[in-house]
Amino acid sequence: MTKNLNLFNTLSNKKEKFTPLDNSKVGMYVCGPTVYDFPHIGNARPLVVFDVLFRLLKKVYGENKITYVRNITDIDDKIIESSKKNKKSIDELTKTVTASFHEDCKYLNCLKPSFEPKATEHIEEMISMVANLIKSKHAYENAKHVYFSVSSFKEYGKLSNKNSEQLVAGSRVEISKYKKDPLDFVLWKPSDVNDPGWDSPWGRGRPGWHLECSVMSEKFLGKKFDIHGGGLDLVFPHHENEIAQSRCANKTNNFANYWLHNGFVTFDKEKMSKSIGNIVTTNKLRENINGQVVRLALLSSHYKQPLDWNEKLINESQNTLDKWYTQFDKTEAEELHEDLFHPLLEDLNTPEYISKLHLLYDETSKGNKSSKVKFLSACKFIGLLEEDKQSWENFKKSKAKVDENFINQKIKDRNNARKAGDYKLADIIRTELENNGVIIEDKTDQTTWKYK
Repeated sequence: MTKNLNLFNTLSNKKEKFTPLDNSKVGMYVCGPTVYDFPHIGNARPLVVFDVLFRLLKKVYGENKITYVRNITDIDDKIIESSKKNKKSIDELTKTVTASFHEDCKYLNCLKPSFEPKATEHIEEMISMVANLIKSKHAYENAKHVYFSVSSFKEYGKLSNKNSEQLVAGSRVEISKYKKDPLDFVLWKPSDVNDPGWDSPWGRGRPGWHLECSVMSEKFLGKKFDIHGGGLDLVFPHHENEIAQSRCANKTNNFANYWLHNGFVTFDKEKMSKSIGNIVTTNKLRENINGQVVRLALLSSHYKQPLDWNEKLINESQNTLDKWYTQFDKTEAEELHEDLFHPLLEDLNTPEYISKLHLLYDETSKGNKSSKVKFLSACKFIGLLEEDKQSWENFKKSKAKVDENFINQKIKDRNNARKAGDYKLADIIRTELENNGVIIEDKTDQTTWKYK
């Protein structure tokens, strides 16, 4: 098949034809979680977005030619603070959150990455990179802290498309008396006696956040690779700093060729914030909503655009999948024609791809067997309709708070109320059933129901 994949590159600020460094091995690095607290729906979006890209790359270049690396940050100031706040050991905290994150990945039907390195497993390599940067005058030590000297890298700010003054004025930068310049960022910092730390030439300490990804991407993908992904919030300072330290340490004219960033997720049009209390964690969603519903909802908007998480979006995704599952069977997936997944080749245009799924469903529902095979294959390609119909229904049934006898009695009571003209009571019963996980539908000759 043709390899006409186009991606929007944050580095150039335009859509470009994707040309790998080597067609026989394509490398992608995506920033994974910092495991200090349970991931929220905003963290789930890059999981799903880059999972679709991973599937697409495998399709275009070959099943075994893609190396997908997604890290786990298991040492960070946030982890230390959370450990103290929750009175849990760092080991217990990071293992608990990492295990929950892996459950989120399964729940969202994300393929496993090729490698999932942990920061704490690569401390020696980090120390080596810091030493290299000091030797080449791109970093300096001050009172057991080591900082990257931003002024030594002339292309700093290219990813975020801002100069140094704009970056200082418009962004939060870490304040420290040990810095020579406000934009300089920490590579290594000392650890208190009770905090995790490792011996280094600059004393016992721990790595800076940005350093970790530079080291792990280099180990698994090399000094230069194809795609680096993450959320929009990582453009500055995290990804900007990765570029600076990696290019200076490795003396390269590039780091990652293509940078992809997904847009923010809001909750009912408000930015998610712990202070407001509107954080929606994925582990809580697992309790009440099928993972396929969440996955479809996250793919309903183009990945670069903001996405508002709300009840309407969830209900629409639920109703769509309820409809699509009426056509489900164990039909063997067929090879998808390029015309069908062409929207994905144009910068992962999942909304257009989903609109094609709706058209295929319409043909399928008319009894077109050829369309049915295409429809089911196309759904499975983006990670949908991969569990059987019974499992889909069983999940909904398990979340309902009432049994069928109760439901049928309530429908009978409601029908009697409607006959008597007591529409207020009829509405109360409808709401009661809905609150218990049951939706009723009035048809010409009868009232039907289904699990929500």
